[in-house]
Amino acid sequence: MSVISPQSHPTYSVTKGIEFCYGHRLLGHDGPCRHLHGHNGLVEVEVRAASLDERAMVCDFAEIKRIVKGWLDRELDHRMILRRDDPLVAPLQAAGEPVYLVDDNPTAECIARHIFEHASAAGLPVARVTMWETPTSSATYSRPSP
Repeated sequence: MSVISPQSHPTYSVTKGIEFCYGHRLLGHDGPCRHLHGHNGLVEVEVRAASLDERAMVCDFAEIKRIVKGWLDRELDHRMILRRDDPLVAPLQAAGEPVYLVDDNPTAECIARHIFEHASAAGLPVARVTMWETPTSSATYSRPSP
């Protein structure tokens, strides 16, 4: 008789990719990222479940899109994502430029965490968020399963 450990329970997952454009800069960075610049970002949102729902789904891709893309379009798309204490915040706001303020440097890691927290708060059983800043560079945020 084999014993199944808690780590060996089957898990289903689906992943939705969502694109958006944003700009940022990193305060205290030695390289070119200290200057304002932009990215065509790709976010991958992975949702997991131990079992499928009555539709034989973990989650409908359209639901992930509605929750995450809707929020990205309203809050981050075509905005400068800046740290709250960035000296450029006030001049950009005075010029009518759209900015989104965060507490930490707006690195790919922090943006991934920010999106993860929004998706979780909206009720998605999100397992991880991967933020592709360029086609070859990504950062992932996840939390251990309870």
